[in-house]
Amino acid sequence: MKILNLNHITKTLMAVIFLAVSSNATAQQNTNNDFQSRIRFGGGLGLGFGSGYTNISVAPSAIYDFNQYFSAGLALQVSYVRDKDFYESYIYGPSLILLANPIPEIQLSAELEQLRVNLDYDDKVGGGSDNFWNTALFLGAGYRMDNVTVGVRYNVLFDSDKNVYNDALMPFVRIYF
Repeated sequence: MKILNLNHITKTLMAVIFLAVSSNATAQQNTNNDFQSRIRFGGGLGLGFGSGYTNISVAPSAIYDFNQYFSAGLALQVSYVRDKDFYESYIYGPSLILLANPIPEIQLSAELEQLRVNLDYDDKVGGGSDNFWNTALFLGAGYRMDNVTVGVRYNVLFDSDKNVYNDALMPFVRIYF
């Protein structure tokens, strides 16, 4: 039931953002060029290798700057994680991000993330699989320098029993061009 409500919230928030972007563009009679100049792209790439361990992650994102104080956008995350002789996992899903810059150096953020986790594990006593949805709502703050923001975010929906992340508190580096 909890996941169903959060899926509904995600869809509602995406619709509100879409309508806000559409009405803002129409109300101001922006040219296509002005609209495109307000869109910024970014994301993350991750590679981790160790003794029998592999972690590959791709997370593109795009945001729309409503003005110098507020931005909103969408992101997609795809990850492959494998620990030899223990587990293999595919993780993918979208997220919605809202950014506020009360002053140019400070960035506040809210991210709603919905990830699908497909996990196959093999241990010494047997194997199995676990497939589930992981919902996270991150609230964060960071120090902003032009296109780069460095900060920390906290998952207010963190559940240690079924979660992709080890901890509710996570550092981040966010870059948009």
